[in-house]
Amino acid sequence: MIYIRRLPLAVPLADQLNLLTSVLVGHGADARKHARDLWNRSRQPRRELRETLNRMAPGYQRCMYCGDSEGTSVDHFEPIARNPVRTFDWLNHLLACSFCNSSQKGSRFPVDEEGQALLIDPTIEDPFDHLVLSLSAGEYRARTRKGTETIAVLGLNRAVLVAGRQHARAVIGQALRQWFAGDRAERIRQIRTIRMQPLADVYQAMIRYAVAPGAQHLFATEPDLLEILRDPELQEM
Repeated sequence: MIYIRRLPLAVPLADQLNLLTSVLVGHGADARKHARDLWNRSRQPRRELRETLNRMAPGYQRCMYCGDSEGTSVDHFEPIARNPVRTFDWLNHLLACSFCNSSQKGSRFPVDEEGQALLIDPTIEDPFDHLVLSLSAGEYRARTRKGTETIAVLGLNRAVLVAGRQHARAVIGQALRQWFAGDRAERIRQIRTIRMQPLADVYQAMIRYAVAPGAQHLFATEPDLLEILRDPELQEM
């Protein structure tokens, strides 16, 4: 899970979403009865939302939660059943794979004692403030209560993701070594390979941990990789 910069919407789409929201507000207490149907019938806004989310997503339009699978649907971060008035709220939309959206998260939305979300929204906050990724084990560990809930609700440590992260680390390490030894054209190719790699959180973690305290221990068996990761050109990308 990585931080994702939310793009602004085109004015016509933003106006259309505001209009649809006003329709739901007009239903008052009955908004929940109409929200899902109105969402399903609003095909053009949904298509344009999806296109914008595709441009925001890491790699080849990867899920904004797990980072592994293709993002196949527009997810409502705060579920429609909980807050129907946010059905067309641009700040409530993320790109998710079918597994994260339906099998894992579904309508689950834990909140704290004050009603604040205990799920990480990667477009609002940096997931690394709440999560630590073990590069060797491929598993997430929580820094905060929000991190604990996010790992559980999204299944961030399910076996396929753990194995994928371990593989991604090896692929990225190989690509970085080729980047370091290559000419300009080769460096461009390798950076593109890394950026299009699934599980972008692995590369982000490697870059961050390389300049953090204890980096020598973390990369003790690969001191050459640590030197590469600390290269100013990589750190500024």
